[in-house]
Amino acid sequence: MAYDLKAVIAEEASLRRAARDLPAARLASIGQGLSLMPMTHALFESVAHGGGGGVLGFWRLPERFEKTVAAWSAGGPVAYVEAEYFGGVGEQRAAVWDGGAVVLGPLRVEEGEPFPPEGGPVSRALRRLGVVAGPDEDEFSAVGLERHRHGGAWIA
Repeated sequence: MAYDLKAVIAEEASLRRAARDLPAARLASIGQGLSLMPMTHALFESVAHGGGGGVLGFWRLPERFEKTVAAWSAGGPVAYVEAEYFGGVGEQRAAVWDGGAVVLGPLRVEEGEPFPPEGGPVSRALRRLGVVAGPDEDEFSAVGLERHRHGGAWIA
């Protein structure tokens, strides 16, 4: 089974306000007051302005859009996360901006590497956004990111 997520995650009302100027943006509530905005092909094309991804070691974060995410964080923390798995093997990347600057990351766990004791990149980013996990779950599970296996399914 494959899993693929590339998305901006932030407090729901803040992300809705920020994304209103991006016609290609679609949001989905994920719980604990957060929403995610999948980096769909249409959104990527609308924010890349002819450039590619690859900023801060991410696959699908265009440089100009990284600056937009940083600006959005003036109103509170904003995360960009990427997770890609196939057959239980994969990679995660995450960063969090707050007050216009990167305050966490970029974090990366490559294929075959174990998560550090403090958790995977996505869970650590979610924790920085205020997600609280229960005793038998991590932050990834606490907001239900396993509900959809592909980013576009969140907005389908």
